[in-house]
Amino acid sequence: MVECEHQWEMTNTQFAFVVFEKCSHCQVVRSYFSKQDTWDDYMEDEHHWSIVENAQTFRFDLKCSNCGEHVAFDDLAGLLYCTSCLEDCEVEIQRKKYEAEKTWVLVGFGFLPESKSTPLSGAKLQILSDYFNQRRDTSRSTIKIIPNSLITNISLCRGEFIHDVGMLSLEAPGERTPLF
Repeated sequence: MVECEHQWEMTNTQFAFVVFEKCSHCQVVRSYFSKQDTWDDYMEDEHHWSIVENAQTFRFDLKCSNCGEHVAFDDLAGLLYCTSCLEDCEVEIQRKKYEAEKTWVLVGFGFLPESKSTPLSGAKLQILSDYFNQRRDTSRSTIKIIPNSLITNISLCRGEFIHDVGMLSLEAPGERTPLF
């Protein structure tokens, strides 16, 4: 059987916020996807959670228009653009390395704390890279998606979440539904 040359399309696109909260008791940082950018503190067992940051983001699944294969990205909080804030960060090191090859690096950001120890799989990162590259003139540049587990200290990171679905497309944007 001939393997499908996947033509990925976004499906199940959701615009919202990735919310970061920190426990004042144990200093753990966790994140979740939310339609609200609430700032309420709350208790959960021995944890006292406070929201420390939020950012607009979007998430989606991908479906192949040729064979119908569906890849769920429910473990993806969004895509992060590296702003080169920390010279010794592995994401910045990778960004510089790939820049010489005309490859632009984005971070496939999973949910904390799980994604630090279990980042998005290599297969999912490759599918994301393929999706964005299939819409580009790859003779000029390519995109590579890397895992957020390469960020050593998220509290020092000044990366920017991409929240525009058309930002990485060479096609003119269509009608977009407002966030709210």
